[in-house]
Amino acid sequence: MIGSPDFLAGRGQDQAPELQQLESPEGELHLRFFVASGDEFALPASGIREVISAPPDRITPIPNVSPLLLGTLNIRGRVIWVADLGQFLGGATSLSTDRAEISVIAVEDQDMMLGLAVERIVGMDWLDIDEIQMPTNVPDGMAPFLRGEWFAKENNQSLRLLDQVAILRSARWAA
Repeated sequence: MIGSPDFLAGRGQDQAPELQQLESPEGELHLRFFVASGDEFALPASGIREVISAPPDRITPIPNVSPLLLGTLNIRGRVIWVADLGQFLGGATSLSTDRAEISVIAVEDQDMMLGLAVERIVGMDWLDIDEIQMPTNVPDGMAPFLRGEWFAKENNQSLRLLDQVAILRSARWAA
């Protein structure tokens, strides 16, 4: 039944011929989220390994490492570092770990994986890459990790697109 052309086209014997097929979304799929400072960002879905809601006690603090790192998290037998993305990008507000769960976005490039702890995940959206602009008024500490931004004129808000490979390979993790 699932392989039936009528099923795939959305037109069966009991459906009206006026029904339209689902429209294909335009753009590329992105995950939207907020960091502790209240700024909204997006990451391409293609660079995300998974999104995890982890209780704070599952993130094991490690002494004598960069203050950007919250600790390590075991994901199905693989231990990854978890970082406060907002602080990494230069935000003064640190992520509150005094809550039931912390949203962690696991990004991956080749054999490297890193968990990016964020304040709140908005969801997935199809965003048109052709409408991206070069970012303006960006703090110097954030600029190397941005691909661009979308600007919504109706509410004067920007949605900044991050480069997960630049974040993974940053020298800031050694500090």
